[in-house]
Amino acid sequence: MSIYKSQKGREESLLLYDKQLLKLGKSFLDIYVETSFGKTHIVETGNKKGIPLLVFHGGNSTTAYNLLMCRFLLEDFHIYAVDTIGHPGKSDEVCLSHRGYDYGKWASEVIDQLGYDKIACFGISFGGGILAKLICVAPEKVKKSVLIVPAGISNALPISSVKMMIPLLQYRMTKKKKYLIKTALFMALHEDVLDEDTLDTVKDSFDNVKTKVGMPTNIEEQKLSGYHSPTLVIASEKDCLFPAKKVLARAKQIFTDCRIYELKESGHMHILPPSIKNTIVEFLKESS
Repeated sequence: MSIYKSQKGREESLLLYDKQLLKLGKSFLDIYVETSFGKTHIVETGNKKGIPLLVFHGGNSTTAYNLLMCRFLLEDFHIYAVDTIGHPGKSDEVCLSHRGYDYGKWASEVIDQLGYDKIACFGISFGGGILAKLICVAPEKVKKSVLIVPAGISNALPISSVKMMIPLLQYRMTKKKKYLIKTALFMALHEDVLDEDTLDTVKDSFDNVKTKVGMPTNIEEQKLSGYHSPTLVIASEKDCLFPAKKVLARAKQIFTDCRIYELKESGHMHILPPSIKNTIVEFLKESS
């Protein structure tokens, strides 16, 4: 079953994907690897002489958009940006359960197929949840972890999804940009977060993709007994999905080597301050 609402929607979504990837202004390679869950597409880019870094994007979004938001990683790291299977992009349209640990098993197979025994990993939102599941399934394969506004640590009840329904219905009936913005603001809080690429991606998700509501469920602490790698967790104070107060407290509890940072006055969709970008880069470059 397709993850898109129509064939036309699929074409429009992939057109936006390619357009955003070109906006990077960086050379890249398309890699396809086979996993037991289905074929997986990966964008290889960044600094080929840099530290290898496996990157997981947010849900109902794409690797192309995520790379635009994470340009600060391209100079120092050899990026492998994965299209999450069953989400918009060029991997197989095979939907895995957000419960259990299938996403972690899939991510573990991706690492194997790329030819790495161990690699640093970076995940945002849904992608942070995938990384959390990977840490449980194959802790020995994760050299370091950066989790930003991550699912899978301490998820809030999805009350925000209910609040978004009215402006979302207004947008679907009228296709007016003002309702698109109003809907996105439940996640972004501040309008300056909603740049052209972000709004294009949100619009694509609402117009063309069968939106996934379920986020990777919270990982079980007992499954982390084999994981001791350095971990950096960044969460937003006013995130309606994964609030910093709960996420950071549990992260400190369950990860043995964990640094935390709270993005004050920020929502789930946010702009990382330059100081935090530098913190991430330096963390990933530190020898462990």
